[in-house]
Amino acid sequence: MSDKFCIGCGVKLQDENVSQLGYTTNLENDICSRCFRMKNYGEYQIVTNSNDDYINILKEVNKKKDLVLYIVDCLNFGEDIASIRKYLSNKMLLVLNKRDVLPKSVKDEKIISYIKNLNYDFEDIIVVSALKNYNIDLLMQKIDKYKTSKNVYVVGNTNVGKSSLINKIIKNYSEQEGALTISPLPSTTLNKISIKLNEKLTLIDTPGLVNRGNLINYIGNDLVKKVNPRKEIKPKTYQIRNNQCLVIGDLFRIDYIEGEKNSFTIFCSNDIKVKRYNRHKCELLKNLSKKSFDVSYHQDLVIDGLGFIKIVSKAKVDVYVDINVSVFIRDSII
Repeated sequence: MSDKFCIGCGVKLQDENVSQLGYTTNLENDICSRCFRMKNYGEYQIVTNSNDDYINILKEVNKKKDLVLYIVDCLNFGEDIASIRKYLSNKMLLVLNKRDVLPKSVKDEKIISYIKNLNYDFEDIIVVSALKNYNIDLLMQKIDKYKTSKNVYVVGNTNVGKSSLINKIIKNYSEQEGALTISPLPSTTLNKISIKLNEKLTLIDTPGLVNRGNLINYIGNDLVKKVNPRKEIKPKTYQIRNNQCLVIGDLFRIDYIEGEKNSFTIFCSNDIKVKRYNRHKCELLKNLSKKSFDVSYHQDLVIDGLGFIKIVSKAKVDVYVDINVSVFIRDSII
């Protein structure tokens, strides 16, 4: 057993049991075998740490009263963005990551205004893209303005790009050569990882909370890579009548049950195919759980982890999706 911790995922390194976390063939290494294989071969090993482990870490963070960066996926923020407040009362910056996947026509100000109108308790809101290095300087300015000590914690659900964002900050603002392990799959970071950028700032990455309502938890690894957008989304708009349905990949189906001719615009990965059918003749995905919604004017139907559908007019719809996946209605964000 070593006193070293993996710089990729944060677990303690060991060379005694290949089936346990932290295994490495050589304790002189800085990275465990799991992270090495993810970084170099794209191989992912499922880890089933419970949210209880992660929540205990958040409770420790809460006691310290340091500034917290709460990272959220621009495309897939949940029904209650402020649910993190159940665990943390710290000063908090809301950082909306993955700006690069939203259409350029969507203005940052509109997204920020939408969230501010919900009256959540954040010191400030910043829209960024780790991939495109967008607004990272602004984020650092905000960190400097609001931090209460040299330590700043980074929290968020799995798969929101926490490690990618930290790696971009390391590249821009530090001479460190190490990097956190990143993956399109959940539960990559397994323990707290401290990254000292300079004498005045240390970022502390934390494991991601697993959002049980997220679609990604219920699909195979190959599909996860398709569901996660890799470039700017090209919205798909369909004029729908109430005898039609849309089947989105093999993941989700929406039936238009009642209403006038309507406009449905789908915001999801370009790799996910969408097909229109006569709903009375189509049996695809009807084995999945059915949920019914009454949609008002200019609302979004959100499929947690997949994206959302902007619906222009009033409509009654049935959706078919895995019973565990969260689906909800919100006022249109775009």
